[in-house]
Amino acid sequence: MPRKELVGKVVSNKMDKTVVVAVENRFPHPKYEKQIARTHKFKAHDAENKCGIGDKVRIQECRPLSREKRWLVVEITEKAISALPKANEGLS
Repeated sequence: MPRKELVGKVVSNKMDKTVVVAVENRFPHPKYEKQIARTHKFKAHDAENKCGIGDKVRIQECRPLSREKRWLVVEITEKAISALPKANEGLS
């Protein structure tokens, strides 16, 4: 059986080798048909600590790695653009 894969956005990378990924699920309301967005957070294993906040990542289901961590970061599909200017920019 294939493993589940989801795409989400990194909302926290404060833990060592772990990121929190928010996955949004959109569906129509059963009665009113308005689109509803539900967000679920997953803890995923990031072995090299490459993920940053705001990155779009693809995660895959795996065996339990800790009490709450059951997902693995497969790839970073889109890096977030840093809002902070570099130290040497704008001083000229």
